[in-house]
Amino acid sequence: MVFPTCGVCSQAIVVELTDANVVSKVEFIGGCQGNTQGVAALAAGMRAEEVISRLEGINCGRKGTSCPDQLAKALRQALAQQA
Repeated sequence: MVFPTCGVCSQAIVVELTDANVVSKVEFIGGCQGNTQGVAALAAGMRAEEVISRLEGINCGRKGTSCPDQLAKALRQALAQQA
């Protein structure tokens, strides 16, 4: 699934989940390469719900969101599409 981001430097997030809701792939398109690669590497292999609980609500400056928060939104959408 490709999730278009809003309010952050990255333009989109590519997310793939296994049938057991485990994150198998996260790829940020654009954004701060080191940070987004780090977040993606940490999320890989975790259950989507756990990633959401850890990242949801993180802010970048005064944006009201962040790349990690946008990943949480992407994962929520991916879970909804699997249901």
